[in-house]
Amino acid sequence: MTDRPLSNIRVLDFGQYLAGPLVGMMLADMGAEVIRIDPPGGPRFKSPASDMLARGKSSLVLDLKNADDRAVALDLAARSDVVIENFRPGVMKRLGLGPDDLRAVNPGIISLSMPGFASTDPELAGLAAWEAVIAARTGQFTDMGLNRRLMGINPSFTPLALASAYGAAFGAMSVLFALAARDRNGGDHIEVPLASALLEGLIYNCEQIEDYPARYKSPREVELDRRTANGLPMNLRFEELSEFLDPFYRTYTCADGRGFYVVACSIAGHPQRALRTLGLSDLANELPDFSAYLDCKDWPAAWSARNYPVGAKDRARISSAMKAAFLTRPSHEWEALFGAAKAPGTAQRFTQEWLADPHALASGLVLVVDDPRYGKMRQMGNVAWIADDALAAVKQPGPTLDNARDQLGTILSERVRPAPVRTGKGGWIEGLKVLDLTNVIAGPTIGSTLARFGAEVTLVQPVEPSVDPWNAVVFGLHAQRGKKSILLNLKTPEGKDALTKLIAEADVITMNGTDEQRDKLGLSPERLEKMNPRLILVQLDAFGGPLRGPKSDHLGYDDLAQAATGVMVRFGGGMATPEEHAHFGTIDVLTGFCACISLAAALERRNRTGKGGIARAALAAAGNLIQAQFMYDFEGRGPFDEPFGREARGWAPFYHCYEAADGWMFFAAPEEQREALRAVPDLADLADQPEITLSAVLAERFATRPFAHWAAAFAGTSSTVVLLGSLHATRDTAIQRESDGAIDLTQATFRVIRHDRHPMGRWADLVAPNAVRPERGRITIPGPMPEYGTHTREVLGRLGYHPETIDAMIGAGAASESWSGKYLPE
Repeated sequence: MTDRPLSNIRVLDFGQYLAGPLVGMMLADMGAEVIRIDPPGGPRFKSPASDMLARGKSSLVLDLKNADDRAVALDLAARSDVVIENFRPGVMKRLGLGPDDLRAVNPGIISLSMPGFASTDPELAGLAAWEAVIAARTGQFTDMGLNRRLMGINPSFTPLALASAYGAAFGAMSVLFALAARDRNGGDHIEVPLASALLEGLIYNCEQIEDYPARYKSPREVELDRRTANGLPMNLRFEELSEFLDPFYRTYTCADGRGFYVVACSIAGHPQRALRTLGLSDLANELPDFSAYLDCKDWPAAWSARNYPVGAKDRARISSAMKAAFLTRPSHEWEALFGAAKAPGTAQRFTQEWLADPHALASGLVLVVDDPRYGKMRQMGNVAWIADDALAAVKQPGPTLDNARDQLGTILSERVRPAPVRTGKGGWIEGLKVLDLTNVIAGPTIGSTLARFGAEVTLVQPVEPSVDPWNAVVFGLHAQRGKKSILLNLKTPEGKDALTKLIAEADVITMNGTDEQRDKLGLSPERLEKMNPRLILVQLDAFGGPLRGPKSDHLGYDDLAQAATGVMVRFGGGMATPEEHAHFGTIDVLTGFCACISLAAALERRNRTGKGGIARAALAAAGNLIQAQFMYDFEGRGPFDEPFGREARGWAPFYHCYEAADGWMFFAAPEEQREALRAVPDLADLADQPEITLSAVLAERFATRPFAHWAAAFAGTSSTVVLLGSLHATRDTAIQRESDGAIDLTQATFRVIRHDRHPMGRWADLVAPNAVRPERGRITIPGPMPEYGTHTREVLGRLGYHPETIDAMIGAGAASESWSGKYLPE
């Protein structure tokens, strides 16, 4: 097919394990020709997941230490558009395949390097950067969520490969945006350190605000503060934690014993919808309901249904009523009822159940692929796609080893792909006009990400906010950076007229909502085609896929995607103890990044064909992505026995958290294993210890010496130990004040900006946009999030409205300049 979004792109995928192959898979899923370069013996990742990651690719076995094979690799690069690799820094250069070598044969090549830590980082560049080593050093395993902290469990381990997921999303979008700018900038080399990507993905877990108002703290945070202030132990049992969960943000047990997760807080009307769906209309009518943007001192009641959380005196009463109601029906019935009522909720599932779920299969979120090795194999579907791409839900299986050898002669007979030699330094999408209609986290992440690459983003929100300030302002500090903000009432003719004018000048519109909501807003595919055939709509939702399924119009948020795809049951340890996965925005942020991939592919297609369309991503697809290494099933598959639950410390003895004499560390010897122990005198006698007891024996031995001793013992090997960091400590050691001048984004792996001139009047610590580091493309640090409505007059004036007309619109409520008297209500 020649009309697929990326059908004109050829990619050489040198990636191994997860991050690099994921980028190649994402590009192949949208039609790129991807040639996987394998070492002799095949991929180093010996797992059925490797077959999934290879789908749609061809394979060529090359020994890159052999001069003839290196010459073949360079010949292929001369005839390709993109090269991907995720080796340690310097490996490709030593092989004669570094960025300069590639540009020498192809000035237009876009090369992507994905090391674990920044190649310019003097402390971390040489670290053996296995996935869990990156997570451990960054702080992913420490203080793993409010539940674990209140139970006194620290550290915890999770098998979710968040660094590779976030890094792959950044990698895929960056090579496509760089291709869009090739006529201006020429070829480019891009580095995406996986640890930098991880910190950006977990931004909401290390965001810090000066004098943070107490009203935004959840009941669990209040209890955590109380125990800390009074020197009380962190020893809550899991069963006791339910008393600290908000009634509209928790799991309930249904008549069939399955958990049902409700996330119906913070959005006006959602708590009432949930209660009415449960048959609790009288209780719904009793909820206090007033603006969440008033300061607490001005509240007419102790709490508002529009504001998270529910007040302490009503929490138990509402929870008790909801518990009793859920026990009257099985979970699948509640799922259908909540979906129809537009009340956000979903049944809890195991990952294996999600892979066989009727909606997942019908929508293309999960695909059945005829794998030559494993037969009918259910696999995660696309993480980004174009709505009219008929083959988005059709996948070719992965290659047999070296199946590209027969076509090699034909490929090498092609002429070298010419590209104009350019030396521009501009942003990859400079001047792209984006109209942002999104809210909460996932949707706004799209616009803030595009702003770093040069896009001009105008954010439109309603004059009466439907989202509480916890979601819109506190989370918006990061997700709304770099945008102009206008408030319009789209229920008025004047507001609709202004929106129509904004659409007319836009290249791209972003929205988070279902197909039903999209069409109601007047952005159906048919209307978009009539308005502007080149216009691209980026649509993000919870359960949408390349195809329609029974739950395509169900509402949902990050935690609901976690529940539906198996993340919460995995993290909590079972159906009776599901827990949200430790970190705010785990899936939200990733979905925003995936939407940027789909936009980048749509721009590539538009550059070639002039055709716009709808670029898609979904929370559930991102839920697949963070579980990519075990998101597959087939007859005869081994058990889904990845590490799970509260007591998990690692995968196995050689990939595990251990406590040294002076603190926790992570030990990684996934390849050397027994040989790694034999090489260390203090551990050599344990090399033949039985596997079943080895973790316990290693724990005893590691506890006898400080971390520095073990770090020295493993120095210079492919095995390593690394101290367990914390996200807060990583943040605090990476802060650079905005008032000090230019922010350096290129040296250290981690960089955090203290916005000490923030318009809210408090300083805010936010992770810097440094996960994508191009040589030629320019990265812009987006300015602070403006107060909502700050640019209403400016934007309306740009659209041609006279100042008197603007005054009249504001006076009549068709437009507004603010939501509240303060940037952050207190």
